[in-house]
Amino acid sequence: MQVFKFGGASVKNAEGVKNLASVLQQVGYENTLVVVSAMGKMTNALEVVIKNYFDQPSELAGSIEEVKTFHHKILVDLFEHIQHPIFKKIASIFEELDYFLSRNKSPDYNFVYDQVIGFGELASTTIISAYLNEIGLTNNWLDVRELIKTDDYYRRANVDWEHTQWKIKAKLDTKVLNITQGFLASDANNFTTTLGREGSDYTAAIFAYCLNAESVTIWKDVPGVLNADPRYFENAQLLNSISYREAIELAFYGASVIHPKTLQPLQQKEIPLFVKSFLNPKEEGTRVGKGFGIEPNIPCYIVKKNQVLVSLSSLDFSYIVEENISEIFKLLHLYKMKVDVIQNSAISFSVCFDNNYNNLERLLQHLKAKFKVTSHNNVSLYTVRHYNEQAISSIEEGKELLLKQLTQETIQIVTK
Repeated sequence: MQVFKFGGASVKNAEGVKNLASVLQQVGYENTLVVVSAMGKMTNALEVVIKNYFDQPSELAGSIEEVKTFHHKILVDLFEHIQHPIFKKIASIFEELDYFLSRNKSPDYNFVYDQVIGFGELASTTIISAYLNEIGLTNNWLDVRELIKTDDYYRRANVDWEHTQWKIKAKLDTKVLNITQGFLASDANNFTTTLGREGSDYTAAIFAYCLNAESVTIWKDVPGVLNADPRYFENAQLLNSISYREAIELAFYGASVIHPKTLQPLQQKEIPLFVKSFLNPKEEGTRVGKGFGIEPNIPCYIVKKNQVLVSLSSLDFSYIVEENISEIFKLLHLYKMKVDVIQNSAISFSVCFDNNYNNLERLLQHLKAKFKVTSHNNVSLYTVRHYNEQAISSIEEGKELLLKQLTQETIQIVTK
């Protein structure tokens, strides 16, 4: 069994869907499960729908229509006749979206987010499955929400592994080509949950673990895992191979090619992960597995934008000790902050984190009750693995440094 994952960039238009079919024809699709994300920027477009639902109801209908129009154009480009059953299928999917938004009573943003955001994946996989069947690549469409079960921690749900394994083994025919959605799952009440942004990679790893797959391949618009994001760094180089450990480190620090949770289930069963280009599917790409170092051994650069750096000190110049740190972390957990860097001294404590849930003001008010608080918004966090002096200089040049922390293998720098 092999598991393939195609992201939104690979299926952003009709040509992308045709190229996905070409990749399958070139590399083989027997005993294959294909996990697909929403098309293009549809997750972003559906986030606008959600925002309008809560904040700008007058704009809601227009934003939904944009989502429908986008998919309709792809349908027209892929299928010759408008009478094809796929047109009604997609219309039905978006009727479900309309129905939910008109009947929902829950004021919980995170719950509504998960119920709405997944329509991108449901539409993309329905279109792709129909197109593959149309050109002779017979396949089975699966609703991943019937297979991957989680708790109800909406927007970053935790997998119920025992229940999920049972569902996948009971319902999935490994002898045929299967198409399913990334990112999505469901809770015990069958409400849709999501695994976190970019969670489709994690979906592929969950299936691979449960199916004891031979390998997982993530198809990207880059040649493989690069030592830097080419959007922010010049002269990015391909890493031919890296170990699970190294890949987990890179993912933890924010490397965008591999989702942080993806590697853990693969490592447990020593399932190799390949990252390859959907534009050049025959090229080797990057192999992630057991027993590899990093090849070539060069600095790896990661940047995370729009971070928050909060510095705390005690009001009476007393030490910041275990009790204080424990309380700080309880608050960070309470307000769902994802911590990226911590640094402390005798009387101060600094933490850099993602404010994904927009709880910053509430957190700061809570902290100000006990600490002197300084906050810097919209900072950038640079991480360099296997750094050298040249790498450090290239990051620091021309920037205001707010925090710097070195270990033997890694340097992290927060800049304004």
